[in-house]
Amino acid sequence: MKFQGKTGNKVTSPKGESNINSQKQTEVILRTTGLTKKFGKRTAVNNLNLEIRKGEVFGFLGPNGSGKSTTVSMIVGLIKPTAGSVNVFGMDLKDNYWPIMQKLGATIESPAFYPYLSGRDNLELFSIAIGGIPSTKIKEVLERVNLADRAKDKYKQYSLGMKQRLAIASALLRDPELIILDEPTNGLDPAGYKEVRDLIPILAGENRTIILCSHLLHEVELVCNRVAIIKEGNVIACESMQVLLAKGQMLQIKVENPQQALAFLKSLAWIKNVTLADGYLLVDAPKEDAQRISKILAENNIFVSELSVKSSDLESVFLELTGSETDGKAN
Repeated sequence: MKFQGKTGNKVTSPKGESNINSQKQTEVILRTTGLTKKFGKRTAVNNLNLEIRKGEVFGFLGPNGSGKSTTVSMIVGLIKPTAGSVNVFGMDLKDNYWPIMQKLGATIESPAFYPYLSGRDNLELFSIAIGGIPSTKIKEVLERVNLADRAKDKYKQYSLGMKQRLAIASALLRDPELIILDEPTNGLDPAGYKEVRDLIPILAGENRTIILCSHLLHEVELVCNRVAIIKEGNVIACESMQVLLAKGQMLQIKVENPQQALAFLKSLAWIKNVTLADGYLLVDAPKEDAQRISKILAENNIFVSELSVKSSDLESVFLELTGSETDGKAN
């Protein structure tokens, strides 16, 4: 079974030709202003300012201990800020907690499901606690996360991946406008991982806003429109995925005399960095500079035989910005 949107239309990844045009999303759904949290003398989050727009899939990343989890917990009201404010749907969280929660779904931590109840019965209890949830909604959300066939099984019999999907189902019960997903693919097998990954742009295509916190950088790169990276409580980057990946672009150049070209390019003040690897010059420059570099080399009797753009990925950019060691993961 594959996830379907309400209309059954195909939704492509935001990295490609997506239904979600982040350039057109101007309405701010969530805004943090000067958001700060201190635990004693330690500042976990420092003067954080974020704007998340309606309809986008927003990735929120950071190394272990960066303040990411603390930030998300303040956004959903689990932790009280030391200073600053959170504004959601045009309302201040401090004064409008319950009205905001009626339109927000989240999987911040694993929900406290009852192990001896079925998946369906657990969702029914959640519905009673929330109030105002039609009985048909439970069937709908179970189908959306591909658990309809296992709805009568006890929660304790679920695999970790199935438990993750039930948590997502619980977040969808309110039919929320804003969904916060914290590690939604944790424990999933490759098929389940792909299903959840495909579900995210579908939900956003239904005029919802998604905040995705994931340690899987490849996952974030595939589905997010914009990304914020936080380190030591401070936002160090907040860009569209296209702009962020362009920061790590390299020009790969082959010339007859690479050592001569290396020395020459290093002498140019506007070249940020250049290295030599396997006979190729790797120049830290965007593809727009390719013609300029080729021309200036030729003017100095250094002729280019090959020139290509070496694309970056989110992992490389994340490593460069945070100085972290990773195996493709961010905590």
